[in-house]
Amino acid sequence: MTRVWISAGTNVNPEKNLRAAISSLRRQFGDLLLSPVYKTKAVGFEGDDFLNMVIGIDTELSPDQLRARLRKIEAQQGRVRGEEKFAPRSIDLDLLTWGDLVDAAAGIPRDEILHYAFVLKPLADVAGKDNYPGTGHSYQHLWRQFQGQRTGMLPLDWEW
Repeated sequence: MTRVWISAGTNVNPEKNLRAAISSLRRQFGDLLLSPVYKTKAVGFEGDDFLNMVIGIDTELSPDQLRARLRKIEAQQGRVRGEEKFAPRSIDLDLLTWGDLVDAAAGIPRDEILHYAFVLKPLADVAGKDNYPGTGHSYQHLWRQFQGQRTGMLPLDWEW
């Protein structure tokens, strides 16, 4: 089994879609590790606020198999992947890390971890003592050193 971290974000019916994604992941993978949920401003476009979090699963699937399952969950929730990187979305499920694997061609670990507070902060919350693959630096350390935009992230008190 490999510990995998997935980012989840939505700004279209966000509470409904985030809960539906969690439910789908639970049915497929069992117990999940859930970060706090953060309400954040849209990045790169004018739009409704997002709900963002990070989810940990243990899996025996390959990265490609897992990505296919994540895309299927997205499609079931009405996500249409297009050319626009920054746009409203019903759900966005992105593979962040795959154990200690470093594979630039596969985008593992995902660069967004180091660039966006809405990815790094929830990851630091739930896996803070774990190291970002290939660096020896913990997510807590990376969050303390983070130089990007930190404002506009409101933690929500959610019950699952």
